[in-house]
Amino acid sequence: MASAAEQMAANLSWGALAKASDLRSRIFFTIGLLIVYRLGTYIPVPGIDGDALREFMRQAGQGLGGMLNMFTGGAISRMGIFALGIMPYISASIIVQLVATMYQPWQHLKKEGELGRKKLNQYTRYGTVALAVFQAYGIAMSLQAGEMAHNPGLFFIASCVITLVGGTMFLMWLGEQITARGIGNGISLIIFVGIVAEIPMALAQFLAQGRSGALSTPVILGVIVMVIAVITFVVFMERALRKIHIQYPRRQVGMKVYDGGSSHLPIKVNPAGVIPAIFASSILLLPTTLATFSGQSTNPVLSIITAYLGYGQPLHLAALAALIVFFSYFYTHNVAFKVDDVADNLKNQNGFIPGIRPGKKTEEYLEYVVNRVLVLGSAYLAAVCLLPELLISKVGVPFYFGGTSVLIVVSVTMDTINQVQSHLLAHQYETLIEKSQLRSKRKTGPRAPARR
Repeated sequence: MASAAEQMAANLSWGALAKASDLRSRIFFTIGLLIVYRLGTYIPVPGIDGDALREFMRQAGQGLGGMLNMFTGGAISRMGIFALGIMPYISASIIVQLVATMYQPWQHLKKEGELGRKKLNQYTRYGTVALAVFQAYGIAMSLQAGEMAHNPGLFFIASCVITLVGGTMFLMWLGEQITARGIGNGISLIIFVGIVAEIPMALAQFLAQGRSGALSTPVILGVIVMVIAVITFVVFMERALRKIHIQYPRRQVGMKVYDGGSSHLPIKVNPAGVIPAIFASSILLLPTTLATFSGQSTNPVLSIITAYLGYGQPLHLAALAALIVFFSYFYTHNVAFKVDDVADNLKNQNGFIPGIRPGKKTEEYLEYVVNRVLVLGSAYLAAVCLLPELLISKVGVPFYFGGTSVLIVVSVTMDTINQVQSHLLAHQYETLIEKSQLRSKRKTGPRAPARR
């Protein structure tokens, strides 16, 4: 039989959004900041030769440049102030989380709660600045070497670096503000909006290829069917759960004895969500950003990187799959589902898994189950990201129909909708509590004076 909370969630209507003023303000706040982000992608870096940049991006559009363009919301094709996107922040987050698992002082910081988390976030910001300066300097030098600057020189390099680093730091601040005062995960929403905003133009170009005869009708229909199939598969897998039965013993409160209850611990097949795909893509984009802008004749090392790590190359696909599997396990065990914390919480609540002793044995059992579930979860992520990308690299259709972009769009949409529903459910609870308090006040009104 469904609980009262489940019945309330089932009867939840979106009409309650009109009454939830706090949720409305959060949604408008999020939309406003995302509009600011989109406007920033159209503000160009000073000193850029627009014609030379457009010609270069036209040639690199189906290579790694198209992948960079997808993750920056088109800002890098226009060389806007947000051309670096949010990728330096994501790369710094990866480095900090990796170091925090190996460096003992940072391991203690992770256990200090909110204070330790704030210190690690501060280190992440410092790392973001360092990576952004490095990438911005490389892009400025590459633009200058590629004759895409009106007045090359020290002043151009300085202005380009300052503008790009400032844009990345502003994006990082926007993401944190959306997470704290808006709805959804700010960083994921910024990537999501960048992809969605460019889909109409990519779709128009894709259909134009069909009208011109560059792509046949069966290929176009096949790509559309592939995208629908990937979306359906992603929704199914993101909702898939592995439930572990939890038993609670009888307990005595005063003179009353309450029967023990039972529940279940849900473990998602993909606990890390879209994070492994974003992390893996950001790692691969980090060493190849410079190679894309400097061309293949400037530096032999960069030309080798472009040749072997280019989009659709076997080494690129193998590295992407390996990184997705690694980050699926790493992010799940360190962030999304920490088995030691879950085992401690069950022990503190007097809950146990039937046949498993509380404490260390429960932790080992949960780790065993999570590792087995992640075999399927990481394989699903790798397949969704690789198979469409492989087909697209051979056929030549836009990147926005690839597995990584579809996975990000679907996962972020589902996560944001779940958060909106959670806020609506909380608002409904608050309304019921207020009504019950008003009823109790009316029942316990002023009494008539007693007769003597």
